[in-house]
Amino acid sequence: MAHSLVGHLVPLSKTLEENSSCPRIPLAEGPNVIGRSAASVPDKRLSHKHITLTASADGSASLLVEGRNPVVVNAGKERMRVGSGEKVDIGPGCVIELIPGHHLFKYEVLSGDPSGSSGGAKKNDARAFEDRGRKRSREDVQDQSFARDSQSQANRGQSDVEAIRNFHVPEELLPYTFRLLRVQGLPAWANTSCVSIEDVIKGDIIVAILSNYMVDIDWLIPACPILAKVPHVLVIHGEGDGTLDHMKRKKPANWVLHKPPLPISYGTHHSKAMLLVYPTGVRIIVHTANLIYVDWNNKSQGLWMQDFPWKDPSNASKRCGFEDDLVDYLSALKWPEFNINVPAVGKFTINPSFFKKFDYRDSVVRLIASVPGYHTGSNLKKWGHMKLQSVLQECTFDKDFQKSPLVYQFSSLGSLDEKWMAELASSMSSGFSEDKVPLGLGDPLIIWPTVEDVRCSLEGYAAGNAVPSPLKNVEKEFLKKYWAKWKASHTGRCRSMPHIKTYTRYKGQKLAWFLLTSANLSKAAWGALQKKNSQLMIRSYELGVLFLPCSIRRQGRIFSCTKNGLSSEDVSASSRNSEVSRAKLVSLAWQRSQDKDSSLDIIPLPVPYELPPQSYSQEGGTLNLNSLLVFSLPRLPLSEFFEHWMQMCPGHGIGGTQKKMCMVKCGRGKFSCMLFKSPDFHELFSQTFKMLCLFYLSCMIPLRCVLILTICKFQLDKRSSWFHCLGTNLWL
Repeated sequence: MAHSLVGHLVPLSKTLEENSSCPRIPLAEGPNVIGRSAASVPDKRLSHKHITLTASADGSASLLVEGRNPVVVNAGKERMRVGSGEKVDIGPGCVIELIPGHHLFKYEVLSGDPSGSSGGAKKNDARAFEDRGRKRSREDVQDQSFARDSQSQANRGQSDVEAIRNFHVPEELLPYTFRLLRVQGLPAWANTSCVSIEDVIKGDIIVAILSNYMVDIDWLIPACPILAKVPHVLVIHGEGDGTLDHMKRKKPANWVLHKPPLPISYGTHHSKAMLLVYPTGVRIIVHTANLIYVDWNNKSQGLWMQDFPWKDPSNASKRCGFEDDLVDYLSALKWPEFNINVPAVGKFTINPSFFKKFDYRDSVVRLIASVPGYHTGSNLKKWGHMKLQSVLQECTFDKDFQKSPLVYQFSSLGSLDEKWMAELASSMSSGFSEDKVPLGLGDPLIIWPTVEDVRCSLEGYAAGNAVPSPLKNVEKEFLKKYWAKWKASHTGRCRSMPHIKTYTRYKGQKLAWFLLTSANLSKAAWGALQKKNSQLMIRSYELGVLFLPCSIRRQGRIFSCTKNGLSSEDVSASSRNSEVSRAKLVSLAWQRSQDKDSSLDIIPLPVPYELPPQSYSQEGGTLNLNSLLVFSLPRLPLSEFFEHWMQMCPGHGIGGTQKKMCMVKCGRGKFSCMLFKSPDFHELFSQTFKMLCLFYLSCMIPLRCVLILTICKFQLDKRSSWFHCLGTNLWL
């Protein structure tokens, strides 16, 4: 027997008026499953089973969030955010936002129903909903969820949820922190204090050195037109031969392309930095984004920068750790020297020693770099995780950080073993407390997005190209205890997949230290000890900045290359007259009222993910990598797979020599796939079979993942047909 109709979900516009262009959703007594199809909304953020609304004959109802994304329920003055797996009671008149701020529906019961015909009854239902909401809020505070104990606490809870909205750093403190890159498609509050490429590459630049892994010149010059006016541009890259040929054809005549030497196989030039020389000084930028469209518009990324003046002649011989680290790293790149003329300063040869001419004494971070090679003796602690260990051993931390946990957050996973994970944790656990006691080993967690995170992201499944790892690297039993979720509600980046790489040690919302880097979790990036720990082998170039608790020097103004910067003499005088105070590092969710020591200055870091991270295993049950991790084969209709696949977005392969097999250039897009040039299908299948054997033998993907193979034929020119083999990307 069919259930009787109880009411409807009425679609609303942003002005809360009925949207007649969308159909009402009928609600029967009992459970009603509502998702993308029922709501007639082609938004991939909506799951096919997004919510279950269980309606009663009296008009009351309960709402259970089934999908990955949260739902917002409005009733009277109460606005409640309901997360995945959470349940809330609602009444007639409540407005449901299926995606916060989007796809609004009002719960209405049929006229004639007692609870729908009486205005007083509606008010009572709404009031009861508010009471239930306030009761639920008190429980959520204990769970560190969205706190709403009363209306005043609701405002505070909303502030915590959207913590980045309050991230406004004084100009004088900008070098002490980093900023996230602006993401298209996010609400304005999520881009508070965020930057774009045009915000950092600007002003009267004489020389620009752009260091990166992937470089799309077709995007870069239109995105940052000032680069076309820079007299000297050096691009240090990690591109392969195919893309390099395209870059050579497209680059301006005054641009120089250089790929650093890679003495050990499977290495890459992966560092992401910019060195911009001005008539007044130099701007050093360390960030995490490739020079491609999606990295600067769709991904969660981080960027740090600081300007430094020319050295005063009287201080020419004075050095600091930052300068030594920078010059040593630049020396390893072996770029071709060239000459420039700086107005009012003189003629110079641009080589690593040139960067000794700037005054880095006001630097507030340390550089942590990796350089390929077999490092021994005095070079053992110069690079990779041994460099991080060396710097941390010189530091003193609050005793609260003894045995405190570690977080590894990155976008590509190498082939690891327990011995190396212990080696890395040992380095990252270095340092002493104020009473000279070693901090002790911390337990690490690995933050990594799930299939559902990727599916509901701004890019859909295409975002999986930027979080690659062979399945054999992921399905290692010892790694299961490390996996933790990508949750970034407070920065608005749940749907912006992470390409940022960060490592930190934390206690609550306080940070002992924080590393923003290009280095993924791999031996190639961090190095592996060999020969009884007397040698460190590194395959790739990496670069990061380490934030440490330090003394803040409040100068009122800081040196800037682009804002009528102070002269070096002014900077020195300002430093002598400035106040110095101790500071500590905290996340954006930190609250002063919860901290015992309120005497220290605070340096907020926009850590994009929530601390402490939520382990996959906290949901209960057995961890199933095939359903949780993005490397698994997505189960979706062929039509939906085509829709995601054919998005033309420059993406990543899997790096190293494997990238050469997986990535091809096609016009202005890059696809992680195979292209076969073939006159007929007989030759095509022969090539396809060889390709599948190659993939299977190299263990890049399990055989089960290539059983589904779709082939499309299309014309690139009049002379030949090309066949696009889709099956090769299913392992991502």
